[in-house]
Amino acid sequence: MNTNPLADQTLAQLSSWLMDSAIAVYLLAFLAACAEWTFGSTGKIARESAGVAARPAPADEEPSTPTGGIVSGGTAVLAPAATKTRRQAPPDGPGAAGDSPRADMLGRISVALTALAFLLHLGSVVTRGLAVARPPWGNMYEFSTAFALMATGAYLAVLATRGNVRWLAVPVLFSVLLTLGLAVTVLYVDDAQLVPALHSYWLWIHVSAAIVSGGVFHTGAVVTLLFLGRDRWETAVAAGQGGGRLATVWSRLPSAASLDKLSYRLNVLVFPLWTFAVIAGAVWAEAAWGRYWGWDPKETWAFITWVAYAAYLHARATAGWKGRRAAYLGLVAFAAFVFNYYGVNIFITGLHSYAGVK
Repeated sequence: MNTNPLADQTLAQLSSWLMDSAIAVYLLAFLAACAEWTFGSTGKIARESAGVAARPAPADEEPSTPTGGIVSGGTAVLAPAATKTRRQAPPDGPGAAGDSPRADMLGRISVALTALAFLLHLGSVVTRGLAVARPPWGNMYEFSTAFALMATGAYLAVLATRGNVRWLAVPVLFSVLLTLGLAVTVLYVDDAQLVPALHSYWLWIHVSAAIVSGGVFHTGAVVTLLFLGRDRWETAVAAGQGGGRLATVWSRLPSAASLDKLSYRLNVLVFPLWTFAVIAGAVWAEAAWGRYWGWDPKETWAFITWVAYAAYLHARATAGWKGRRAAYLGLVAFAAFVFNYYGVNIFITGLHSYAGVK
């Protein structure tokens, strides 16, 4: 443990400076991402997708049996057989930049700035931990900064593994800026000692698992919202409508099926880690308070969140609960996660009331 108060103060100041710098660079990255959408063109692929969405696919079923006809010269002439048609799924959109080289360059600049902001952000979290000589998530300010770091990390990881997903930049960076702005203006507290219950190695295990889970759940929720918008656009285009004022946005996104699959994969990927976080919390509770589970508000909402995500995954495995209904359930689950953090910590008193808000 660091026993030099001057060194601790210097590290704390460095952490604050790095955080302010990260927020500034995040803002530049967000503006560059917005500019990519603004100057990006719809692109040939997206223009063609509207026609594909409205065009019925070839019939994939046998013609229905005719039930009547007309008489011509004493011979019955059967009416043309009716066929079934279905909406053909449009292809993926061309991305935020469309086919504009200038917008594509703005998107690349946004990614580079996001990576730089992530490094500054990481440096702020690490120096905060060094300044307080403990895991840097012992209060709401520290948890918020770590959560925003994981949300950015999840976006960069998806970008690295799936290629061009820069269409995620605007909503992800907006929520990261909102989280960090709230953290530094409302939730900020100076480095302080932890309450006795938090003096445990389980702080590293349980809370870090919850932070990583929250970052991936956040990205999954963003993709789910975009899926709902794109799906409504595809339905409107198939019905012969224009698709609304945001048609140019929806047309550049991946297809609804692709977005739905990505959101499901993100949630199913991190759900085991969230399960582990809940179990680790119960083990920690037994070590701290002598019982594994006591229906404390924090424990209760963690369980509600787990049940909601479990129901979402079960719904996705059930034929009748795919698409929009499953997406709504996924958003409810993420809302429970957010309430468990902000609502329970600030407004509800319990054994976990150590938010540190002034």
